[in-house]
Amino acid sequence: MNFDLQPTLENDLIKVVPLKESDFEALFAVASDPLIWEQHPNRDRYKRDVFENFFKGAMESKGAFIVYEKETNKIAGSSRYYELDEEDSSVAIGYTFIAREFWGKGHNKALKTLMLDYAFQFVDKVILHIGAMNFRSQKASEKLGAIKISEIEVAYYGEPVKWNFVYQIDKVNWETIH
Repeated sequence: MNFDLQPTLENDLIKVVPLKESDFEALFAVASDPLIWEQHPNRDRYKRDVFENFFKGAMESKGAFIVYEKETNKIAGSSRYYELDEEDSSVAIGYTFIAREFWGKGHNKALKTLMLDYAFQFVDKVILHIGAMNFRSQKASEKLGAIKISEIEVAYYGEPVKWNFVYQIDKVNWETIH
């Protein structure tokens, strides 16, 4: 399997590029908005020290991205691939956040569509871990065709254990609806 966890992906709306150490300050400027994290299990990620831990985990994952809106070149957010499992033919997509100025404008859907289209060249299913109280993300994932398959406790990188829902999108279903 030649699944590059950090390809450069783009469509008409966004460009997704590998996250670099030098992106920290610019990405933190976006992430420092408390409302981005209000439904997230780790609601204090807008604080610098907490975001530093998040960013360190992103860099160590070797699957993290920074997302730019193409028209303005503004940072729209971040996401990543993680937990690639060749035996199970699966990968997880998550740790996604989008700047509020881009909410409801199709950026999250464009991001997930790019990431799903790419992932399904290599795997048969994509997993999404979503906080139990993160209703916005649950609804957005369901609109993409994700099905809730279980509930688990997840310890995000260096953070306390939180209750999460596990959603799954199968390649066959994705290809049927897209």
